[in-house]
Amino acid sequence: MRKHYALLFLLATMWSGSFAFIKIGVQSVGPLTLTWARLAIAAVILYIWLKIKNGRLPSDLQSWGVFAFIGLVGNALPFSLISWGETRIDSGLTAILMGVMPVTTALLAHAFIKDEPFNGRTGLALAIGFCGLMILLGADALAGLTGPLLAQIAVLFSAVCYGASATFTRYFTTQRSGAATASGTMIAAFAWMTPITLIVEQPLSQSPTLAGLLAIAYLGIFPTGLAMLIFFYLIAQLGVNRFAQVNYIVPVLGALWGMVFLGEPFSWKLAIALGLVLLSINIVRSRPT
Repeated sequence: MRKHYALLFLLATMWSGSFAFIKIGVQSVGPLTLTWARLAIAAVILYIWLKIKNGRLPSDLQSWGVFAFIGLVGNALPFSLISWGETRIDSGLTAILMGVMPVTTALLAHAFIKDEPFNGRTGLALAIGFCGLMILLGADALAGLTGPLLAQIAVLFSAVCYGASATFTRYFTTQRSGAATASGTMIAAFAWMTPITLIVEQPLSQSPTLAGLLAIAYLGIFPTGLAMLIFFYLIAQLGVNRFAQVNYIVPVLGALWGMVFLGEPFSWKLAIALGLVLLSINIVRSRPT
């Protein structure tokens, strides 16, 4: 179990840095192009990994239907919405809107997964985790709720997409190879993005900066490619409610990176938020299964 939560924190570490890299990337390329490029990189990496593991992609339509759904709802659509949203709102507001994801996941899991009902323990964990997020972000993030409405709706909808994707993954993919599922899902996500990106943004005619290229490379390799392998493994091992708590860890780690790498002062808000998030995770972790 310690291994599983270590991987959960590794995943949160990668995802906590992704918002900053998205900000860098969309300064020189369009949001659709950014999503399309990171998916292309991840698809190549995951397919190579599948071959190294002597695996192969399934050929049946049912599997590819599952891959197509997760690729759209869990990757192509939310990646695009977050990238577009971050051209108009700041990362603090993005984080608080993404806090809807664990709530959405808990409700969907209750409806579709018998061994993950919504109960008082789950509700308490969600409330404590969200309180930690609110304390960390504070009034400044709440003030941002007066910002561009469409951008906020886009990020909010992406959080709902992540919740739906996690639930669907738990329900349909537990008997499939993680490497094959990750590779097939990423290929499907790239296929979803290719026509709309080529038509709307003409990515091959854009001129990304060096910083933009490095941001795309990071996003493709770590919070997309490697993260997908960890994602499918943890969903099967932890269940969706436990896994969904990662969305409370991400903004806390984001604040911590600011302290470590940018010299930002230590804040009592960070300490309290971290304590509440860890308490929330422990409550869900200790839930009888």
